[in-house]
Amino acid sequence: MDFLDPEIKDGSEVTLTSHGGLERVHVFDSDSIRAIDAALAAKRPLLIRGEPGIGKSQLARAAAKALNRVFVQHVIDVHCESQDLMWRFDAVQRLADAQLGQAANLGADALEKKLRLKNYLTPGPLWWAFDWHSAQRQAQKRNIPARIQEKDSSPDNGCVLLIDEIDKAEMDVPNGLLEALGEGCFTPEGWGEPICAAGTTPLVIITTNEERALPLAFLRRCLVLYIQLVKEGEDLIEHLVKRGRAHFKDMDEKVLRKAAKQLQTDRQHATNKQLKPLPGQAEYLDLLRALNHIAPDDADKQQAKLDEIACFVLQKHGGSE
Repeated sequence: MDFLDPEIKDGSEVTLTSHGGLERVHVFDSDSIRAIDAALAAKRPLLIRGEPGIGKSQLARAAAKALNRVFVQHVIDVHCESQDLMWRFDAVQRLADAQLGQAANLGADALEKKLRLKNYLTPGPLWWAFDWHSAQRQAQKRNIPARIQEKDSSPDNGCVLLIDEIDKAEMDVPNGLLEALGEGCFTPEGWGEPICAAGTTPLVIITTNEERALPLAFLRRCLVLYIQLVKEGEDLIEHLVKRGRAHFKDMDEKVLRKAAKQLQTDRQHATNKQLKPLPGQAEYLDLLRALNHIAPDDADKQQAKLDEIACFVLQKHGGSE
């Protein structure tokens, strides 16, 4: 089973544009392509591990665009519960409708029909990933705005679901997803029948910044891809320069290299001091983006400005000399 056509290989680039207009370029590598191939073939989630800013979330979005699949993202926070990823139940609205129905002397049968649990369910990201059309119908009933998608994407091609930063959640969140991810089905409260992965198997990508250990049972249900930044030396500089050139094709080589060397210095300093987070690829690209905006097409001015602003972008720990 191939992830994409043979033209997508190590070094292939995909341009991603956010809804705010910010452009990013994702450069595929052979490990990422093989990992996604394997996850699609095994019909298992792909857990991507690595430090913040290395491109874990971007890989999911790039995969969706390359596959012309619809893309759904859910960023985990400390308040998230596993059920939120499958469905949400609007108990407050149901109570309000019950009170209004009683005040309006709505008949018992009509009130019972109006207050059915299924009428107050909102599809969660797993529902959209498993059965897009069912989720869309339910969302329309709940007057939820349509999800904005890339113009060439289609639910008929399947879905890429990104569950981002799962390590922020309590242990019961990944544990609560075991059955849904393992069996490809779950049954919302009051729905009466299971929501199952229909049509093309969704690609579920889960990311972790390693802030918290994940349950072993959860890990067993995932394929795992480690994304690591080259640790040191000229290899790190070359890697960053290559990524910088992909994003800013007209930027002078001297600027790309000087910024990479500055990041290497600040990264090594943070490592020696055991400070986290380490400045990484994301910060390097932010620095280049700022320079490109401040002094477009002026390499000398960009180099001068780099000395002025690099500390604000790369040094994350005040007073850590």
